[in-house]
Amino acid sequence: MRMSIHRSSLFLLLTMLSACAGREPATAASAPAATALRVATYNASLYDDAAGGLVGRLRRGDEGARKIAAVLQRVRPDLVLLNEFDYDAEGRAADLFQRDYLARPQAGGGAALHYPYRYLAEVNTGVPSGLDLDRNGTVASGRNGGNGDTARDRGNDAWGYGLHPGQYGMLVLSRFPIDAAQARSFRLLRWAAMPGARRPVDPATGGYWHDDAVWPRLRLSSKSHWDVPVDTPAGRLHLLASHPTPPVFDGPEDRNGARNADEIRLWREYISPGAHGWLCDDAGVCGGLADGARFVIAGDLNNDPADGDGHHEAIVELLEHPRVLRMPTPRSDGGAQAARAYAAAGIARRGAPEHVTGDFGPRTGALRLDYVLPSTGLEVRGSGVFWPPASDPDAAIADGSDHHLVWVDLALQPSSGP
Repeated sequence: MRMSIHRSSLFLLLTMLSACAGREPATAASAPAATALRVATYNASLYDDAAGGLVGRLRRGDEGARKIAAVLQRVRPDLVLLNEFDYDAEGRAADLFQRDYLARPQAGGGAALHYPYRYLAEVNTGVPSGLDLDRNGTVASGRNGGNGDTARDRGNDAWGYGLHPGQYGMLVLSRFPIDAAQARSFRLLRWAAMPGARRPVDPATGGYWHDDAVWPRLRLSSKSHWDVPVDTPAGRLHLLASHPTPPVFDGPEDRNGARNADEIRLWREYISPGAHGWLCDDAGVCGGLADGARFVIAGDLNNDPADGDGHHEAIVELLEHPRVLRMPTPRSDGGAQAARAYAAAGIARRGAPEHVTGDFGPRTGALRLDYVLPSTGLEVRGSGVFWPPASDPDAAIADGSDHHLVWVDLALQPSSGP
């Protein structure tokens, strides 16, 4: 990964403040208290390069899916966003994961777990754009072998990188009713519609990377952005779910870095005051979230506040938004152990090692990429990252993905808000 050159005092201050935050348990082996609502995000790495491949894996029995289910059974979130869960229109993969994995006690997990409510919808990944988005001189057909396309050609010319429609999708599971009729999706929102969008520039020419015929057609969201209303015992909560593109796998034009930053910025705009006439969902309804509405922003946002690649100011500005609650940063002993091992091997970091949420190998190290960010008006009772140290028996189920589950417990306080 490219190391960012941003070194502002704001990032250093954030790192120091978060390092001093209150310590929370490294794992969450017990269920949340009866007076708390546990919200989690988990990049589950349950995807396959072939269309329908995840369904086939789940039918045959998949060890990675068993570990993901075991972690969920241990942590027992009331509401969870799963990133990188392949979408299929019939919901077959979601059905199989619930029936054959969550509903069956897993080794190292807890009791069976049932979510009566779920939300899944189309995403942009793997959907052919009909455009030469990577500027390699060909427009990928979106079919295996079509026009001599390679897998990379098909992925790069899709609206969001993916080898088939629905790859790296999203799935919301809930113990409480989801108002799907009021859910909003921003999958089709054009990048150019965002005021001040970071239009990528080709440094070799000084011109824009995407020409004037392509730029107005590009979609902002690499997967999708969802506002999913959930009716909890304490009132309505809006789960703001997304999975921005990684700010890598591009070139000096930094088109993925720019897109990542603006995908994160979408939520900043959505929760900010103003008419936002440009911010229109897929049903044509424009505007942001109502003032006073309580929300949780969740997902693999692919941006660390201080380390790794990306425009760090994008995530810092979201963390510092006036409607986002200040809270201790979720932490783990296992993450700290991994981050310190990488530091000893020469991958130095400025962020607190306890705050990392994923292990991305010897070239990248450990980073904080996954977030559960409650709104003001909510009270945090606890938080953590399910990442036990290597000596803990729970470590046997924690490696089903290169990311780790992040959870936050919210006090159940009734609200009359929207």
